[in-house]
Amino acid sequence: MSQPTSSSDDDAPGGRPDRAVGLGLVLTTGAQGIEPESPPIGLMQKVWEGPPSRYSFFPVTGDTMGVVRLANPLKAGDLLVASRQIDEGVFYESVVYLVDVGLDGVLGVIINQPCAPGTLRRQLPGWVHLATPPQDLFLGGPMSPSGAICLARVQRSSEEPPGWRRVQGLIGLLHLDTPTELVVGAFTDVRIFAGYAEWGPGQLEAELIRGDWIRAIAHPEDVFSSEPHGLWRAVLHRQNGTAAMLATATDTPALN
Repeated sequence: MSQPTSSSDDDAPGGRPDRAVGLGLVLTTGAQGIEPESPPIGLMQKVWEGPPSRYSFFPVTGDTMGVVRLANPLKAGDLLVASRQIDEGVFYESVVYLVDVGLDGVLGVIINQPCAPGTLRRQLPGWVHLATPPQDLFLGGPMSPSGAICLARVQRSSEEPPGWRRVQGLIGLLHLDTPTELVVGAFTDVRIFAGYAEWGPGQLEAELIRGDWIRAIAHPEDVFSSEPHGLWRAVLHRQNGTAAMLATATDTPALN
């Protein structure tokens, strides 16, 4: 399977400022990329200007993109679990939480790939004491890996703290420009992700139909799991049928 590719910002379709503003992206200067064990450098400039570039792990033809529809449409708050058809790359055994679904595409963050210990303390030291254990930065996806997106859970559904925008239920996006003194006590969980994943119109739907992803109901504990490395199998284990069987599968077919 080929490695994922992404288009440049120059290739991206026209903007989505309404979606961009609420995400609280933190761009860095000088960072070229990030792997789970390679932290970003110098989270400094807090801006997100213009449309993010497009991304799809599996290229989809224009004709397919024009006709793909799901009987049960995707929505923000859905959980996607990578199937064994994704056998390499950043999405291998990944669990993705969708934060925005619209006519012009889908945004999500990988929630089970923590970066190297100490990354959050080096990059955003003022947020470490607010973060849910493990108190570190997570790799959210291959797009803008030198930037950060924050998810936070409120205590009650009636609450809407400053700087927070609801995704689904008690979980929402918290802008990283929010003063930390306003964050203290306002949320039960806070987690910060470097980068994000993005699919253009119809691309993720085509990948679901092809069997690249397994759709699941998200539990708040999934997004803020204290044991992220075991989350892929844990989510699969609570599914039905073939999906549940994947929870005990190995990379060696003879052992399955």
